[in-house]
Amino acid sequence: MSVSKLVFTPLNYTGWGSLKQLLPEVRKYNPRHILIVTDPTLEKIGLVERVSVPLHKEGYQVSVYSEILPEPPLETGEKLVDYTRENQFDLVIGLGGGSALDMAKLAAVLSAHEGPVADYLNLSGSRNIEKKGLPKILIPTTSGTGSEVTNISVLSLESTKDVVTHDYLLADAAIVDPELTVSVPAKVTAATGIDALTHAVEAYVSVNASPASDGLALQAIRLIARSIQTAVNNGQDQQARTDMSHGSFIAGLAFFNAGVAGVHALAYPLGGQFHLPHGESNAVLLPYVMGYIRQSCTKRMADILNALGGNSAFLSEEEASRQCVKALEKLVKDVGIPTTLREFNIPEEALDCLTEDGLKQKRLLARSPLPLKKEDIHKIYKSAFEGVITEPS
Repeated sequence: MSVSKLVFTPLNYTGWGSLKQLLPEVRKYNPRHILIVTDPTLEKIGLVERVSVPLHKEGYQVSVYSEILPEPPLETGEKLVDYTRENQFDLVIGLGGGSALDMAKLAAVLSAHEGPVADYLNLSGSRNIEKKGLPKILIPTTSGTGSEVTNISVLSLESTKDVVTHDYLLADAAIVDPELTVSVPAKVTAATGIDALTHAVEAYVSVNASPASDGLALQAIRLIARSIQTAVNNGQDQQARTDMSHGSFIAGLAFFNAGVAGVHALAYPLGGQFHLPHGESNAVLLPYVMGYIRQSCTKRMADILNALGGNSAFLSEEEASRQCVKALEKLVKDVGIPTTLREFNIPEEALDCLTEDGLKQKRLLARSPLPLKKEDIHKIYKSAFEGVITEPS
């Protein structure tokens, strides 16, 4: 029997209006100077004030750092960590999508360490994380990345992505309030929603899956599948936003414990080379990767079909797994995301370079139920370019 290690953030608040738990959490640390890491858009629409103003009224000194770019490059992480080291902060609050949350984690932990952020990268770094750093509270404003419950910070490099990862990057508290996602535009709602769905799907078929991660993954798929189109079409729908928020949160818990695999491994080079947003990178690849590995996990694909709202009761596992791939493909299309690399203006001549960078993501590829070699990765990219789902020959 295999042994599963399960790790969760120490404290999580979820549900409509849960932001009201922020002040009680902040008081636990008795901070003098608080750093809020966020992005410029949230400053413009007033979401940052919903966090900073109550803190100011309580008498805390608050600094807002909003120089966070989407798909943050390594340089962004270096600048933020330097800024955090130069100032005497007692607490870090991350507010935003995955990029802001990832950078908040990075700032809180690496500010207590020496050397550049590059030294701590998973693929090429030479230093180890040894100190917990500053306490951190993470507050997502999108329903997608699950960053508030993972120990990973993702950075864009010249042609791919890499991560800093350690359990010290886990939030001390996560506050997941669906009300904060109401203003998210439809396009972002779709992309982040499919990102969350991908987390759950890949966690469920991962070689590291466990009964605990399975339960989380399937429930996340159910919640997202039943609500994503409504959330895209009507962002004010409270039930849809709540379902998406909870779905993203528990999908994050599922993939943090079971891991993601081929979809993410191949998505990273799309972000690195062509700056395609992470959610769209996952979405365009999801049906093609799952179609390619389908034969290695037909029973689990049948379970996913049921969670998506289908019915495998009168189908063979083989047919149910095929229907699952079609259902994933339809869902991506229905929420308005392009379904081929060609539609994202990715040139066919880039497939070789994408393959080389995808092959480097060994940490992710190791979790695939079907081992993906160089020729497999190239076939998947080519099928995603042409819009035709293929399988191993």
